[in-house]
Amino acid sequence: SFCLLLLPTVFILLLMPACGSVTLHVFVEMCRYPLGMTGGQIQDEDISASSQWSESTAARFGRLDFDNGDGDGAWCPDIMSEPDGHKEYLQVDLRSLHFITLVGTQGRHADGMGNEFAQRYMIKYSRDGSNWVGWHDRKGRQVIEGNRNAYDVVLKDLEPPIIARFVRFMPVTDHSMIVCMRVELYGCEWLDGLMTYSIPDGHQMIYRGLDVYFNDSVYDGAAAERLTKGLGQLTDGTWGLDDFLHSHIYGMWPGYDYVGWSNKSFPKGYVEMIFEFDHVRNFTSMKVHCNNMFSRGVRMFRQATCYFRSGSEWEADPVTLRPAVDRVSQIARFVTVPLGDRTASSIKCRFHFSDLWLLFSEVAFQSGSAVYNTSLTPRDDPTHKVDDSNTRILIGCLVAIIAILLTIIVIILWRQVWQKMLEKASRRMLDDELTARLAVQTQAFSFHHSSLSSEGGSTSNSTYERIFPLCADYQEPSRLIRKLPEFAQSTEHLGKMVKVPPSGSDGAPHYAEADIISLQESSDSSTYSITAVNMNLFAGTDSSMKEFPRHKLTFKEKLGEGQFGEVHLCEAEGMQDFLDEVLSIEGNNESPLLVAVKTLREDANKNARNDFLKEIRIMSRLRDPNIVRLLAVCVDTDPLCMITEYMENGDLNQFLFMTSVSFVVSSARSYSKLIGMAVQIASGMKYLSSLNFVHRDLATRNCLVGKNYTIKIADFGMSRNLYRGDYYRIQGRAILPIRWMSWESILLGKFTMASDVWAFGVTLWEILTLCKEQPYSQLSDEQVIENTGEFFRDQGKQVYLPKPPCCPERVYTDLMLSCWRRNAKQRPSFQEMHTQLIESLA
Repeated sequence: SFCLLLLPTVFILLLMPACGSVTLHVFVEMCRYPLGMTGGQIQDEDISASSQWSESTAARFGRLDFDNGDGDGAWCPDIMSEPDGHKEYLQVDLRSLHFITLVGTQGRHADGMGNEFAQRYMIKYSRDGSNWVGWHDRKGRQVIEGNRNAYDVVLKDLEPPIIARFVRFMPVTDHSMIVCMRVELYGCEWLDGLMTYSIPDGHQMIYRGLDVYFNDSVYDGAAAERLTKGLGQLTDGTWGLDDFLHSHIYGMWPGYDYVGWSNKSFPKGYVEMIFEFDHVRNFTSMKVHCNNMFSRGVRMFRQATCYFRSGSEWEADPVTLRPAVDRVSQIARFVTVPLGDRTASSIKCRFHFSDLWLLFSEVAFQSGSAVYNTSLTPRDDPTHKVDDSNTRILIGCLVAIIAILLTIIVIILWRQVWQKMLEKASRRMLDDELTARLAVQTQAFSFHHSSLSSEGGSTSNSTYERIFPLCADYQEPSRLIRKLPEFAQSTEHLGKMVKVPPSGSDGAPHYAEADIISLQESSDSSTYSITAVNMNLFAGTDSSMKEFPRHKLTFKEKLGEGQFGEVHLCEAEGMQDFLDEVLSIEGNNESPLLVAVKTLREDANKNARNDFLKEIRIMSRLRDPNIVRLLAVCVDTDPLCMITEYMENGDLNQFLFMTSVSFVVSSARSYSKLIGMAVQIASGMKYLSSLNFVHRDLATRNCLVGKNYTIKIADFGMSRNLYRGDYYRIQGRAILPIRWMSWESILLGKFTMASDVWAFGVTLWEILTLCKEQPYSQLSDEQVIENTGEFFRDQGKQVYLPKPPCCPERVYTDLMLSCWRRNAKQRPSFQEMHTQLIESLA
């Protein structure tokens, strides 16, 4: 695992032509380090405030989770915070620009002597100390929900993140009250040096009657026909998808990830952008993330011409790039514009159209150290000069890279030897080694924990740094399990429920991407113990599944991809000859049929290959009108393929979201259609449960929609980039849809029909909210996991999904809430829910 953590860093180093002088674009997922309020890296003189109640509540005491004994344990302003004022603030100077993704707050506890905290607050930030901007989220909300008591730490993701040197925390109250705060900032240094960019305001596209907006909705400067003196979506660290109609951000409008322009508004044939930096820099290159969906009139730029300025005038000799226009692949990509080590503090680039539309989602710069001389600066500052001879630096970098490569090789070889030793070890030794690694809640919520050995009880510290503080009553999952009545019978039984055997050569758990029906076997190939499948159902000789000629498959679109395979939309000629009488297909028998083709990569390991073949064997026996059917296979040669039905209206999540206007939630007819969809899902799950199948990933993204609102259950969601935000990766080991999972699945790794019932309750909630928001959208992933601990403790602190506006009270209380009961045995069966849903339509 150490090798896997090291490889991204080495990859970044290998891309650097000169050590320490070139920076890559920020990686949002990795940019979550504490910036020094708690650790003391931020000095007292860099923490200031509008006022203080007393010397013992000065600004320097406003450090999260820190008490040196000198003060009263927090910063408190001089007067009561007023609702209409927002004048009091705690200010942090980071000394340089930083990319800030997360903030944490805490009240004044003072060992039980204080009880002041900020229930809500706002954030203002500045890059130069004079121009201040109020932060708001992607939907325009400025107020952030803060603390509910004086001692717990509350963390909030900043979406969008901010680029700033100065940050102010401003408490907000509904009535006059005394508030105190302790804070921390999380992020990383902003090495691009970009202070502002100026661009034309984005345009609106009408695509097949759909309004697609390409405006820079999070720009923090002046907005008019041209945006000036600010930063926005081009520097938020989020790259747009291949299909610009979809977004990385859940619930946003079509086109949200991109800023774009139509060539009809630019008679000169280009879009001009101006970039201003913190000081004079040596620029190596510029990376521009472009959309290239030419089937919709969008292409990457035909030519980029960049001018440079170090003083008051633009230099006459620009740098020009004419990239090869890609007329084959519609994949969005970064285009690198070499800037030839030009020196400047401002860059003006003109991007020429090669089609109707030009769409950008991100712009990043690579630059070396600033270069100053007497002609550029009013005074000669020796600290800003650069040695003309870079030979020693280059040699040092090469030596460092070689050393790192040798280290990687040694680690890889050692890892292979270690895996072989594990294969020869006894099952008992293997279980003892890996039992503690099932601490799902701890790894996801804290980035470090103490793992208990199964016999000695000794502790071992993780290498991950904790940036998500644990609540005071948090318990390790191994301790939680010991308190469960159903697992307290014997230590031996307990051990069997929490062992973590390996899955595949890489040690990653088997939660297979793009599985249509997850293979359910309680064996060594599964990461989590689940209810055993009645494999007698599938004993004996496999039913013959016909081999389909590969040359009759025509690729249309890639639907998604996973670790070991891909899912494609294809046309299949002559597929009607492979269908049985039950599966009727409308239309001309000679016309090609749209199908979904799941392929296994040729380099997939042996375990993935075996799972793929087992999945074919099991799916070939599934016969239900609400389950996606396996039509044929291609297994004579690699790559292995399985061909399944494809529903013309796509998945239910996007279908409801994109057609929500047609559903009037107060209409009885619309409600009946929505419940009719839920009835079909319940019917399909009733069939699976009768075979003792556990789906493990039931959600609207995994339900396909055909004509007349026909619904069929599948399992494509995990393989699609569109839904990557629905899955939580636990330090590279497991990928889990935690917002749909029952508490016992997250904490204990226990998947049963009852956990599928829990997921059905969430799926029903999605349907009745028209998929307008993600479940628990107000909670971060870490808070969702913490909430599962509240379900286990069952002290009335757990948070439930709210009742949808169009949902009758009886359906919510008698059906949804019953799906989320703590005791799995008290949850209804799919047979009962199917009947209850039909009765609700009467």
